[in-house]
Amino acid sequence: MQDRRHFLKAAALGAAALSLDGITSTPAHAAPYVKGGKAKPVVVSTWDFGRAANEAAWEVLKKGGRALDAVEAGVRIPEADPNNHTVGYSGYPDRDGRVTLDACIMDELGNCGSVAALEHVVHAISVARAVMEKTPHVMLVGDGALQFALANGFKKENLLTPESEKAWKEWLKKSEYKPIMNIENSSYGAGKETTFSPLTLPGNVYNHDTIGMVALDADGNLSGACTTSGMAYKMHGRVGDSPIIGAGLYVDNEVGAATSTGVGEEVIRVVGSFLVVELMRQGYSPENACKEAVTRIVKKNPARAKGLQVGFLAINKKGQHGAYCLQKGFNYAVLSEKENNVLIDGKHYF
Repeated sequence: MQDRRHFLKAAALGAAALSLDGITSTPAHAAPYVKGGKAKPVVVSTWDFGRAANEAAWEVLKKGGRALDAVEAGVRIPEADPNNHTVGYSGYPDRDGRVTLDACIMDELGNCGSVAALEHVVHAISVARAVMEKTPHVMLVGDGALQFALANGFKKENLLTPESEKAWKEWLKKSEYKPIMNIENSSYGAGKETTFSPLTLPGNVYNHDTIGMVALDADGNLSGACTTSGMAYKMHGRVGDSPIIGAGLYVDNEVGAATSTGVGEEVIRVVGSFLVVELMRQGYSPENACKEAVTRIVKKNPARAKGLQVGFLAINKKGQHGAYCLQKGFNYAVLSEKENNVLIDGKHYF
């Protein structure tokens, strides 16, 4: 009996020591948001244009609204922004000149909905939610997704704006795929240009962006949303990680939620967002979980990883948040009672 007590005491001390090491440490900005059993709402989203999305989400959260409603309302902002060429309306087209959208949404109960290669509907995220709530399926794609959207009252529109069309025609002159990383960050290239327009960029540029958003509401529940127009000038029919549950987005209400941005093929290869959440289940902080997911991408193909950008963003059940990316330049926006829509630079591997 004495030996058993000694063993249990030693095990408890070992667990306490583990909780103090680097695996479970949290960065200074990841302050806890749970006090007295009542959650403090917080919303985080990718890139600096996530600030406007956060504001819309916060209008829901500050009134005690559901995280699911908040993330949908939030990402609808960049989806409708004609100046954002990486999400929704005015997104860059594929190489055939067709704007196709990908999106997914997931709630605290594990319910999820997704659309891929959707054309002619601005708010792909709302169609994804309708798939979740009105069908027995998780994902609808292409013509089937459009048919479903129109049958459920969504308006058919031309998403290719004159500005995006002009950029596409310029790209057609050489039809080269040469990415400029972090084009989504409006401060990238400071000292040269403060913002980017498709008309001032080389014709061979393509983006690889998404807005991913995850939120914790006052009831302590998590939800997430992810939406994009995908890689510009991609092959028609190409789908990245953004609409794939477990890759571009994953929510586990017992643990946390994660989303991703960047070159989706690399995120799919490691089932990135699911991986981040599972690492948090094991005790990793949000930042360290994101770092481990990025590290696995590098280990699979170091040479390839050096030439592209991928970033992960996560929040845990306590409202602690963190991010990590391959290359310098990724940032994310945070809005809560303590953090007034601040922009945080993600730590990077290279």
